[in-house]
Amino acid sequence: MNMSMEFSRKLALAYTAVCKPLCQTLKLPQTAFDILLFLANNPAYQTAADIVEVRKIKANLVSVNVDKLVRDGYLTRESMPGDRRKTRLLCTEKAQPVIMQGRQLQSAFLQRLFAHTDQQMQDAFLKTIAIMDKNLNELLEGDIAE
Repeated sequence: MNMSMEFSRKLALAYTAVCKPLCQTLKLPQTAFDILLFLANNPAYQTAADIVEVRKIKANLVSVNVDKLVRDGYLTRESMPGDRRKTRLLCTEKAQPVIMQGRQLQSAFLQRLFAHTDQQMQDAFLKTIAIMDKNLNELLEGDIAE
């Protein structure tokens, strides 16, 4: 396994391990927790289809967990103007403490991830990621010749 794949795998495993105790305390499945934070942290994405497409979570798993979040009062469904087949998922007031705890967990995770690095290293890393993101966008748009 190459280094980038190993890093991605370890990153996902570590994040899941860090989230597990909070999910148990909140009595939320990890997937439901992830969906709630995804919607809260990314307001441009509001539908189950967005979650499937962007987060690459299987549609049936999204459906089951969204149903649970709605049933438990963390999300509401609202019709999308102009398309009665689509529903927008909105975080409720009840979800706010969970979102706040999730964001604190994510912030602590990032701090731990960047431990033993200085600000210059962090800035260089983030600048590199931004450049790579731009390059990926160009690749996906077909602007870079092969």
